[in-house]
Amino acid sequence: MKQINISCCLVAFLLAACSGAPGGKPADKEKKGVSFEMPLYSGTIPNLKDVPDGEVRSFDPQVDSLSSNVSRPTLKVFLPADTVRNRAAVIVCPGGGYHTLLTVREGSRVAQRFNEEGVAGFVLKYRHPNDANLEDKTIAPLQDAQRAIQIVREHAAEWGIDPNQIGIMGFSAGGHVAATAGTHYDDPVIDNPQGTSLRPDFMLLIYPVISCRDGITHGGSRQMLLGAAPTEEQIKRFSNEEQVSSTTPPTYLTHANDDTVVPIENSLLFYQALRRNGIPAELHIYSKGEHGYLQEPAYEEWMDDCLQWMARNGWIK
Repeated sequence: MKQINISCCLVAFLLAACSGAPGGKPADKEKKGVSFEMPLYSGTIPNLKDVPDGEVRSFDPQVDSLSSNVSRPTLKVFLPADTVRNRAAVIVCPGGGYHTLLTVREGSRVAQRFNEEGVAGFVLKYRHPNDANLEDKTIAPLQDAQRAIQIVREHAAEWGIDPNQIGIMGFSAGGHVAATAGTHYDDPVIDNPQGTSLRPDFMLLIYPVISCRDGITHGGSRQMLLGAAPTEEQIKRFSNEEQVSSTTPPTYLTHANDDTVVPIENSLLFYQALRRNGIPAELHIYSKGEHGYLQEPAYEEWMDDCLQWMARNGWIK
């Protein structure tokens, strides 16, 4: 697999990082880090049919900037402006029912908040499961998540990242992408010539879809990923509460008790599975919030809870 040419991006990063005030601090409050977007694959995109790019971008004033029918995945990089080395990183997987991505609310906004804490952020625009675009739609999101982990870990030194502190975060269906990456890392579905570890070091799962089981799953997400009549083998494989092991990464979960879109049982069952396997885990349940936390809890509240968990575990210094 070809290496990605990032030399120009690194020059920009170093210039930005070194132009602050003494002590490595930004010269003023407006000081920004470096951000750029790169193709997830440098050559042929695996599992993609020979079809034109049909991505549709739109805006919903109540929700977000939206990307639908994604077939050309990308990774948007957000690097803090300071010169700290060996920082943690988080790969963010937006939600959207496996047919849309909320690229700002559950993407760039979150990555920029991580930057404020000295953590590198990466927003993954993963492919939507679509038979018209893909040879095997069931594995495409996992391929993209594994590839994102591979890229960040293989370029950790250039981006000032500790290769042993790379987490993955997911919202709603993006939570299913993240949880699948965290439970299927020893089942690679991408080329990995360097034998790079595809295991995330921790997971942050925000009102996630976890299971594909009837009565628990989000039906629309399951149908997009597995089709209208999935086999029992497919259901079990992608019901991540059944895939937890003693090496699953430490996990933070948050969900609203009144979520009527993705039942809270998704987070409860995953937490219980983590606990049975001795995995450090934390679960925050808000009494109200529905799905998406559009009104409550406030963005600052649930995000600060995530950051505090990271700080307690040493991923924020």
